[in-house]
Amino acid sequence: MMVGYAEQVIRHRWWIIAGTIAILALMTAGLFRLEVAYDIRFFFGEKNPRLKTLEKLENSYSREGSIFFVIAPKNGDVFTRSTLAAIEELTKEAWRFPNSARVDSITNFQHTRSEGDELIVGDLVKDAMRMSDDELAYVKKTALSEPLLLNRLISPDGKVTGVYINVATPEKPYLTTVFSKLAGKMEKDFEKRHPELDVSLTGSVIIDAPYFKATRDDIYRFLPIILAIMLAVILLMTGSVSGTLSTIIVMAASSLTAMGVAGWAGMIVSPPSAGSPVIVLTLAVADSIHILAAMFQQMRAGKTKHQAIVESLRINMQPVFLTSVTTAIGFLSMNFSDAPPFHDLGNMVATGVIAAFFYSILLLPALISLLPVRVSRKESAAGRYMESFGGFVVRQRRALFWGMIVLVAVLAAGIPRIELSDSFIKYFDKSYKFRRDTDFVEDNLTGFNILEYSLDSGVEGGVNEPDYLKKLEDFSNWWRAQPNVANVISLADTMKRLNRSMHGGDESYYRIPESRELAAQYMLLYEMSLPFGLDMNSTVNLDKSASRFTVLLRKVSTLQIQALERKGNEWLKENAPKRMWSPATGLSVIFSHISERNIKSMLGGTAFALVLISGILMLALRSFKLGLISLIPNLVPAMMTFGFWGLFVGEVGMAVSVIAAITLGIVVDDTVHFLSKYTRARREMGLSSAEAVRYSFRTVGAALFTTSVIVAAGFLVLTQSGFKINSSLGLLTAVTIVFALMADFLFLPPLLMKVDRDKTFTK
Repeated sequence: MMVGYAEQVIRHRWWIIAGTIAILALMTAGLFRLEVAYDIRFFFGEKNPRLKTLEKLENSYSREGSIFFVIAPKNGDVFTRSTLAAIEELTKEAWRFPNSARVDSITNFQHTRSEGDELIVGDLVKDAMRMSDDELAYVKKTALSEPLLLNRLISPDGKVTGVYINVATPEKPYLTTVFSKLAGKMEKDFEKRHPELDVSLTGSVIIDAPYFKATRDDIYRFLPIILAIMLAVILLMTGSVSGTLSTIIVMAASSLTAMGVAGWAGMIVSPPSAGSPVIVLTLAVADSIHILAAMFQQMRAGKTKHQAIVESLRINMQPVFLTSVTTAIGFLSMNFSDAPPFHDLGNMVATGVIAAFFYSILLLPALISLLPVRVSRKESAAGRYMESFGGFVVRQRRALFWGMIVLVAVLAAGIPRIELSDSFIKYFDKSYKFRRDTDFVEDNLTGFNILEYSLDSGVEGGVNEPDYLKKLEDFSNWWRAQPNVANVISLADTMKRLNRSMHGGDESYYRIPESRELAAQYMLLYEMSLPFGLDMNSTVNLDKSASRFTVLLRKVSTLQIQALERKGNEWLKENAPKRMWSPATGLSVIFSHISERNIKSMLGGTAFALVLISGILMLALRSFKLGLISLIPNLVPAMMTFGFWGLFVGEVGMAVSVIAAITLGIVVDDTVHFLSKYTRARREMGLSSAEAVRYSFRTVGAALFTTSVIVAAGFLVLTQSGFKINSSLGLLTAVTIVFALMADFLFLPPLLMKVDRDKTFTK
């Protein structure tokens, strides 16, 4: 059947080429329908309970993006007339920013004082250039003692300050990129007018923009690099210009098809899925290499090019089909992931892999049958080396078997040392300006990891109850005593400040008002005195039954965020009434759990893929025993990689949650090709297990080595990504592929000779 199929492909090659061009044109049109993710929340699935908690809080108060200008005077003193005047200027300009909902700075901080029974609320700084020395000293003293400002908008040493813009979330997500560019221009213009000030720019709006930039950068930077690497390696390994050209065409067609189908299917391109064209290019090469390698071997044996193509398709159709299906299954299992970007990555790559299979068995032979191919009659150096290496493996089978078991055990011991780390800020390296600016802000002003609570009083207007406010005060004091806490924003602090102001600034009255009526009166007077845009809506809900409680954390790891979250929740349960119990939320909280959630969700997906792949191999190889044996070299590489990472790196993020599924589909390729040649030698040629191993190395060893080098090189390119998930994914996969080649060359053959013994075994 395969011989007849191959003959038909060659006979109708022009129709196949024309049909491929038509299909590619149709698929490529889908590229124009691709959408790009602009929001870091695309990492969260709709069913993520922590996301639902965050959305509930935002619905009660507000969901606003932030733009944060951080100013560091070169003279090291914020409290000078010129610097305060510049901050006033920037504050006024910030109010004109598109969708600006609120602007906070030390100059427009609503300072309170009383005149009789009247509460006077006004900007802390007005017309800084006209202020006296005494007024400057008063401003400095007030700013450095105000909890709402300290370690939030002013550093304790008075050297760094900030202007914070709350931006109403735009209806069209791509506007975050527009806003980011506008803020960048605003920063440059301000620095140009005030060269004596250093300005950093960060905030959630600014952080969203690099996700789009990372997506674009990874696509445009890596595609040319990977194509150049593939071209060089394939040409070096095959020594055939025609074979190299045909392979590159198949790779490009597969990648274009994957992305085109993604566009037609409405998939979203995000930083994780942006690597899919590179991965498809990398994986698509394997099928072509195996078909070409077998064809060259047949031509060296004296067959014509036509006969060699037919024979190559005959002996490679099954393993190429199996590797394509199993690879696709591995990537499709990523749909079990809790993070939607990995669904898209898995679906895009699976589509590309299946497309590569069809292009390899249709387009590749059609092209190669038309192109001139010259093959030396001498066996290639790689072939001779592999035959010699196969003999070494047979002779040293016992030492290799036990040596590999020891190596796997040693490396696996490092698995418990892996530490999960998912800081959405540190997903980007320091080649991104926002990362450098955000690090400066954390080092010198405030924290960027936020924990938030919506603390319910249980009744309408209950936020004015002294008992409720006292619990807020206790909770604030507890949080301020915790490590790595930069600032706590609580309604209790506002109420204490108002109480002090209404008693002529007497510090003894910096405490919770004594009655609900008094607190309600203070809040009413305060709200009536606040200017437009600086109201309490972001702090207190509409019926005043609950208030927002915010904790700013500085320089914390994922494990530290989780520990503080648990401790905060425990404090509420032990010290507050049940109505106030509220889980901590915020993007930092959700990201701190994202790898853990992904690992749990992917366990089922990876197990499903493993069972399905093993079943397919058992059926294809017609051997339950060989199917079980194939599990070992397919599982061992991931174990070795995790252990290696735990021993020598330690920290890893979300990439670890999907690496087993990704590599399972890839590493099984080598196992399938080796076992298919092994079973052919045993069944068709009647060779002993040792001779079958030698035959496998001689016929497919060079191709396996070539494809492993190419695939590893392709994934190593991803390590240059400025996006941590992609760079970690690239390195983890490349390391896994190297270990997989070791397992298939040094562990699988001795295992076969040990388990699949026969009477004709020869030394």
